[in-house]
Amino acid sequence: MGFKCGIVGLPNVGKSTLFNALTQTAAAQAANYPFCTIEPNVGDVAVPDDRLDKLAAIAHSAQVIPTRITFVDIAGLVRGASKGEGLGNQFLANIREVDAIAHVLRCFEDSDITHVEGRIDPAGDAETVETELMIADLESLERRLSPLEKRAKTGEKEAKQQYDLMMKAVTLLRDGKPARQADLTPEEREPYRQLNLLTSKPVLYVCNVDEGSAANGNKFSNAVEEKAKREGAGVVVISARIEEEVAQLPESERAEFLSSMGLEEPGLNRLIRAGYKLLGLITFFTAGPKEARAWTVTKGSRAPQAAGVIHTDFEHGFIRAETIAYPDYVANNGEAGARDAGKFRLEGKEYVVQDGDVMHFRFNA
Repeated sequence: MGFKCGIVGLPNVGKSTLFNALTQTAAAQAANYPFCTIEPNVGDVAVPDDRLDKLAAIAHSAQVIPTRITFVDIAGLVRGASKGEGLGNQFLANIREVDAIAHVLRCFEDSDITHVEGRIDPAGDAETVETELMIADLESLERRLSPLEKRAKTGEKEAKQQYDLMMKAVTLLRDGKPARQADLTPEEREPYRQLNLLTSKPVLYVCNVDEGSAANGNKFSNAVEEKAKREGAGVVVISARIEEEVAQLPESERAEFLSSMGLEEPGLNRLIRAGYKLLGLITFFTAGPKEARAWTVTKGSRAPQAAGVIHTDFEHGFIRAETIAYPDYVANNGEAGARDAGKFRLEGKEYVVQDGDVMHFRFNA
């Protein structure tokens, strides 16, 4: 299980440049004019995780298979998109298909690159996009509410429940707040997610700064960080130009180049970690002579659910999970050492998977 992250923002904020760097492709045409991205470009990339390489070395694995993340570069949005301005309708349709939104904001000054609204105001840009998404959500809900209300008044229980759930979102949206701020019971979360509202998706603000600000940010990114803190959103500072340069370098030269820019790692690593945190995702591993592999589950998943990520038969026939915590696996040089040290555990159906668990599943075929 990975996740699909939509890269959105106003035109000319560096979305396509960032996408190209992240996927190390030139699939998206980066150009200094609006709507250069018309069809959404999709890039599937490996999730970097140093732990996987260590496990593979200890287990003498023939293959190393990381988990993956999908980035979708979506056409630039402009004010009025909810009314069909620019490529509005297409933009809204594409964004409905992603799990989270990486909202790229222009946090640099450059007179050679035009801004669609003639100013550098990343917090304002974020509000422009958010407003368009809120308008689209509100219009969508209001169209659905009228027939639902009639059914609810007849005493239809399911219609009443859905109507009340929709009204939680409508009340927020009418008050200028995104749907993700709804106060939901645990039972309401999945039905609410199924409403497929644009503003219910988690948001990660990606501050695209100039090269000199990549390490510490600048006044523009600082303003976005304050906004993210108020909203409980994720935020990461990246220089798309640096990421573009890094992507073109041989692997052996990347660390030295990043160090010269005051950076310890590529922006991709930070972006993925921020995305994982945003969606509450964790990684577990399988390791053996054939392969070492990383798998992704949501935080709080139980052992049978993790087994099901590998194969549905594993979940249906689940018996036990052989489990070793990553630090114990490494400290004891593998499974045999972990067994001898008493760090090998047999966990049942109620076991909640922890980030870094090294697991093997017993199941009935």
